[in-house]
Amino acid sequence: MAGEPQSDCLFCKIVSGEVPATIVRETETTVAFRDINPQAPTHVLVIPRLHYPDAASLAAAAPTVAADLLREAGEVAAQEKTDGTGYRIVLNTGAGAGQTVFHTHAHVLGGRGLNWPPG
Repeated sequence: MAGEPQSDCLFCKIVSGEVPATIVRETETTVAFRDINPQAPTHVLVIPRLHYPDAASLAAAAPTVAADLLREAGEVAAQEKTDGTGYRIVLNTGAGAGQTVFHTHAHVLGGRGLNWPPG
């Protein structure tokens, strides 16, 4: 059920402490940790503690948590000192967009040039 921890979800296991991660920030509603396969010098994932499969379902069911997720992405960028040079927040939704873990997560990318269009 959405909002409930899923026993087969990697990110739910990180939230519970069952799977280790390099945590950089935590709040009551979010956890931020370094990506194990970074695509930029700064590559941190920000996830809600609640399980929702993608950003759209999180926003529909828990809009305040979705706002917390975006606010924390900005805090991560500031903490990582990429807020002055620019950073990107990416929310992939669905396998066709590159989502591989179906627990909402925002990628905070920075520390190098990020060309447009992405892809």
